Amino acid sequence: MNFDLLIRNGEMLDGTGAEAVRADIGICGERIAAIGDLSQADAKTVIDATGQMVCPGFIDVHSHSDAYLLIDPRAPSKVFQGITTEVCGNCGASAAPRLGGAQLPSDWQDKPFPGTWSTVAEYRALFEQAKPAVNEALLIGHNTLHRGVCGYEPRGANPDELKAMCRALEQALDEGGCGMSTGLIYPPASAVPQEEIVALAKVCAAKEKIYTSHMRSEGKNLLEAIEEALDIGRKGGVRVQVSHLKTSGKANWHKIDAALEKIEAARAEGIEVAADRYPYTAAQTDLDIILPDWALYDGKAAVLARLADSKVRKQIRDEMLEERGEFGFSTVMIGSTEHPDNHTLQGMVLDDVAKQLGMDPVDALLHVIEKDELRTGGIFFGMCEENMWRILAQPWVMIGCDASLRAPDGVLSKDHPHPRAYGSFTKLLRASLDGQTVPLPEMIRKMTSLAAKQFRLDGRGILKKGNAADVTVFSPNETKEHSTYGDPHRLSEGIKTLIVNGTLTIQNGQLTGKRNGKFLE
Repeated sequence: MNFDLLIRNGEMLDGTGAEAVRADIGICGERIAAIGDLSQADAKTVIDATGQMVCPGFIDVHSHSDAYLLIDPRAPSKVFQGITTEVCGNCGASAAPRLGGAQLPSDWQDKPFPGTWSTVAEYRALFEQAKPAVNEALLIGHNTLHRGVCGYEPRGANPDELKAMCRALEQALDEGGCGMSTGLIYPPASAVPQEEIVALAKVCAAKEKIYTSHMRSEGKNLLEAIEEALDIGRKGGVRVQVSHLKTSGKANWHKIDAALEKIEAARAEGIEVAADRYPYTAAQTDLDIILPDWALYDGKAAVLARLADSKVRKQIRDEMLEERGEFGFSTVMIGSTEHPDNHTLQGMVLDDVAKQLGMDPVDALLHVIEKDELRTGGIFFGMCEENMWRILAQPWVMIGCDASLRAPDGVLSKDHPHPRAYGSFTKLLRASLDGQTVPLPEMIRKMTSLAAKQFRLDGRGILKKGNAADVTVFSPNETKEHSTYGDPHRLSEGIKTLIVNGTLTIQNGQLTGKRNGKFLE
């Protein structure tokens, strides 16, 4: 036998949850050609994996890299975690389709893209031209659709608009979208009735696509939000993914039992529902999410006008103080900033920012948001570590970074991301190897076949003959994350070999410069 690539002497975890076995893997072109004792075989390139674990390429089911894959197709923060596939377009925001007056999310708007696009087909053409290092499956963002058809006003679609949204979603799915995501905590979706989501979910169901949801609440109204997600699954007849399942705010930590019970009961009922999670107890999103819902409606100009009106600003301030009684401001950290005057505040807790600016925390927050023109990132500490590990241990919970790719150099190195962008998968590998969470075969299953099954990524997620040659090889002794909240732009360590569709992307722990990521339908 003669192969293009041959991985020898490794301990293979095939992704099914089975224990590791010693096996060689032979690759021809973009496919796995043979697995077993291949000691007598020849190959153009031989990888000696002695002392290393050989697994299917990891699948990041909750990513926001859609636009960034066009900018830095090396995807370094992801590939050095062993990720070979990203599911993008999460939380209701996707790079495509770009309809009407819908704008890209704020952190994408100022970036240098290699071309323009409107439809999923046009975005896909740019993706294939860039040939990123990872595969991508693209969810269609509900907020992206809604804003493109209905604008930024806080309302549901009228009947004609809903028909237009359904047609746009059908087209986007036909052009390669893998499902629809919602971000029901973000305006204008936060004002949209469930009926609108159900109508769109039915479009997904008809095409056997998935519905994923950043729910309306992950704290005070967590249980009601889970029930809504499940209800959409029932009424829409659609497969459901609960995004980044968590119990936010100490007052809500006790809801973990009821939350898990609701999902387990739905699964027993026959609803195909699962969830994802990252291994950190802080969330990250736009800092202005702290503002009252009504203050965030109608688009950026309207929000800034409200902040500039002293009477309205006081109303916003008062409501924030009342609402943050549950959390306070000491749990908020400034992430990425836009205005040069705010750059020194990155990575600082809001209480310290307030002292530096000589303001109360609530006023410091409003000051930073306004100066950055709503382009400030926020990192929010409010989760329970014990609950995090419980959620991660559930057999139906897979892994997602909840982050777009970053790089320690170039245009994507300038902001201040959450460490999950660089460390989610390697942190979990380390925790599993150290006995802190589920055993390694089960952890690998969560990162591979569980994700592939839920998102219908056929021919991936399991090492077997005929499947796509997406392979991650890591050193159990060296694997760990280095990214921190204070110093996030640090690559993970321990991924020795990464093969994407038969292309050697990382060899001996270094990028080869070769990329072969595919747009997956």
